[in-house]
Amino acid sequence: MARNFRRPHSVQPIADLNVTNLIDLGFMLLIIFMVATPLINQQEQTTRVNLPSIAKVPEQKPDKDDRFVAISVDASGRYFLENSGTPSTLAELRTRLRRFAAEPKPPVIRIRGDGKVSYEKVAEVFGEVQSAGLTRFTIDSQGK
Repeated sequence: MARNFRRPHSVQPIADLNVTNLIDLGFMLLIIFMVATPLINQQEQTTRVNLPSIAKVPEQKPDKDDRFVAISVDASGRYFLENSGTPSTLAELRTRLRRFAAEPKPPVIRIRGDGKVSYEKVAEVFGEVQSAGLTRFTIDSQGK
């Protein structure tokens, strides 16, 4: 005699959904975030640097008809005004900047610093430009 061991097929859908694994996953993520959040909120690991101080003056946008004067600082820290081949001292630079500030329409100063120059040298140029009364300047950089 042959027996049929198959279950009778039911027409109703299975309504059981095992969510135990999903609950375990949710608790595991909760624990991970609870442990990781205090680590994220800690102070950033940075190197202490002594930044030079310069005056804070808002930068203005240059017009199309503005005249530009370039001040460059090379890798050894020498100053060059208007792409001249001869280096200038900080005192000469200060004198020329005051002359530019006395003009009826002062030029826009383009400050260009070499990538290997000390940041302090470029900040000195910022300070001299602002102390001369020239508030319109741009900072040139090489885009990457």
